[in-house]
Amino acid sequence: MGRLKATLPLDDRDTFLTRIVRTFNEALVANVTVVLGYEAAAVSLAVGRSGLAPSPSLVVNAGYDEGQLSSLLVGLNAVDRPEVEGIFLTLVDAPLFSAATVRALVDRYDATRAPIVRPVSRGEHGHPVLIDRMLFDALRGADPSHGAKSIVRGHVSTQGDVEVDDEGAFMDIDTPDDYQKAMTWMRQHQGRS
Repeated sequence: MGRLKATLPLDDRDTFLTRIVRTFNEALVANVTVVLGYEAAAVSLAVGRSGLAPSPSLVVNAGYDEGQLSSLLVGLNAVDRPEVEGIFLTLVDAPLFSAATVRALVDRYDATRAPIVRPVSRGEHGHPVLIDRMLFDALRGADPSHGAKSIVRGHVSTQGDVEVDDEGAFMDIDTPDDYQKAMTWMRQHQGRS
């Protein structure tokens, strides 16, 4: 993408990362934690300047070059306390899911206690993903070459799949073309959540 995805602007207020945090805040998710890796100081500075309230906790994964699972484990270890029932997981390149989607996932989790709760639509699955505490040890023991995917895929269920009408939950922004498409989509959907 030519620069840090976390600091790419989405509008005059938010970057990819601040949009994700703001969405979790709007959905009333407690204790948002951001795992920083490459250029951690620059990303931390951008979060500090954003004016987010509440502000997320920031933790640094010094071994970020070991893959996504290493960042997930740093975040998991930072938040794992007996009262934590589950965690949300999302990647910085999927910043456009809505607060309504997050609330729908929480509601489904509260109703079913499914080990994995995720948004789905027309056979696709999106972000964020809610992971129950019962899988924390499995994540810690996951093969780094496969990451969390095998744990997530091994525990999906119809009880945990939540049909949502939220295109943003299914958008990954990996290329400059994806970024342009996302910006166009945002302009067309401004004011909706």
